Amino acid sequence: MKKLIAGAVFAALMSGTSIAADLREDVAADYSYLEDLYIHLHKNPELSTQEEKTAKRVADELKAVGYEVTTNFGGHGVVAVMKNGGGPTVLVRADMDGLPVKEQTGLEYASQAMATDDDGTTVPVMHACGHDIHMTSMIGTARRLAAMRDTWSGTIVMVGQPAEERTMGAEAMINEGLFERFPRPDYNLALHVSPAIRAGDIGIVSGYALANVDSADIAIKGIGGHGAYPHTTKDPVVLASYIVASLQTLVSRETSPLESGVVTVGSIHAGTKHNIISDKAHLQITIRSYADDVRQNLKDGVVRIARGQAIAFGLPEDKMPEVTFSEGTPSTYNDPDLTAKLQSALTEKMGAEHVYEADPVMAAEDFSLFGRTDPKIPSVMLWLGATKAEAVEASKNGGAALPSLHSPLFGPDREPTIKGGVEAMTTAVLSLLAQK
Repeated sequence: MKKLIAGAVFAALMSGTSIAADLREDVAADYSYLEDLYIHLHKNPELSTQEEKTAKRVADELKAVGYEVTTNFGGHGVVAVMKNGGGPTVLVRADMDGLPVKEQTGLEYASQAMATDDDGTTVPVMHACGHDIHMTSMIGTARRLAAMRDTWSGTIVMVGQPAEERTMGAEAMINEGLFERFPRPDYNLALHVSPAIRAGDIGIVSGYALANVDSADIAIKGIGGHGAYPHTTKDPVVLASYIVASLQTLVSRETSPLESGVVTVGSIHAGTKHNIISDKAHLQITIRSYADDVRQNLKDGVVRIARGQAIAFGLPEDKMPEVTFSEGTPSTYNDPDLTAKLQSALTEKMGAEHVYEADPVMAAEDFSLFGRTDPKIPSVMLWLGATKAEAVEASKNGGAALPSLHSPLFGPDREPTIKGGVEAMTTAVLSLLAQK
C-alpha cells in the first residue's frame, strides 16, 4: 500500500494557515487522494460480516489524520473519535459491505471480486449500493475536519458500520455499547447515494425518509392426495391463492389512504407433479410502511388472514398456517428540526440549485436504529446524487431508465459525487459544532 498521506500533502492538510477560504477548493485539492481511495474500495468489496480488509483500510485512514480508533466493534465495525474541546458531539456513519452482484458497468476499475457466502457458495461481489462512495465521503469529511480543528469545537465520532445489507450491523454496534463506550451523540448523520439525483447534488427528506421493512414466511399446511379426487384433500395451493389475494386488502381496505403500505408476495412454492395435490405450500412476503402503527397492523393482518382463510377452508387447528417474521428494520425518520437546520446550511454553502427536497422511498436502512434510542437522538440521512446530470434529465424526458441501486449496471459518476458528498457532510457537521 502506498503511503496514506505524503509528507507535503499531510502538512498542507493539517496546517490551519494553508486551508483555502472556500471549502469547495479544499475538497477539490484533496480529490486525487480520495479518488484513489474510492477506486480501491470499489475494486475490493466484501460481503456483509466479512468486511475485515475494508474495515482495516477505513481504520488506517482515520488514524492517519488523528482520530482515536477502535476496531472490531460489533463485528468488523470501526469507531473513530476526535475530541476538540467543549461542544456538541456529532456522529457520522458510513456502511462498508458489498452485495453478491456481478458488476456489469464496464468500468476499467470494475469489481472482479469473488467471495464465499454463508451457505458456502462462491459468489461475485460488488458495491452495487454505493457503500464505497459512503466510506470515501466519510473519510474525506474526516480529513477536512481534522485539517480545520482550529475553526470548530466539540467531538466527532466517525462510524464504519458492517452488515448494513443484512440489517445486522447497526444493532450489533448498539448492543455492544456504541452509545455507552463512546461519546453519546447529540446528532447522527449519514448519507446515501441516489441514482435518481444529479451527481453531487443533495436531496433532503423531512420526516419519514425510508420504510419499515419486514419479511414474513407463511408455512401453509394441507391434506394431500390425487388430483382426480380433490374432494378428499385440502388443497394448499388453492388456500395459498386465497391468502395472496386477501393480503392485498390490508393496504386497500385497512390502511388509511393518507398512509403508505406495501405487501409483496415474492415467492410461492408448492407441489411436485401435475396430478398430485400437495400437503404444503410456502409463501415469502415483504411488508413495507412508514408509521409504526401501520407496520404493526400489516403484520397482525398477515397472521389473521392466513389463519382466517385456513379456517374457511375447513382445516383443523393442528393444520393452521405458521407465520414467522424476520429481517425487520424500522423506518428511517429524519428529525424535522435538524433537517431544516441542515437544509439551510447546505443551501447557503452549495446553492439552492444543488440542494432540494427529495421524495421518501420504500427501501430500508438500519441507520434508523441510531436514532431510535432512549432518549432518541435527532438523526438525518441525506441523499447524495450519483448520476451524470444529462442522464438524469434524459430519463425524466422519456430517455433510458436509470440503473437502480443494487443493479449490476450502477456506477456512480465518481468525481462530482465524491466532491459533493464531502462538501455536504463537512458542511453539515460544521453547522452543528461550536465555532471558534
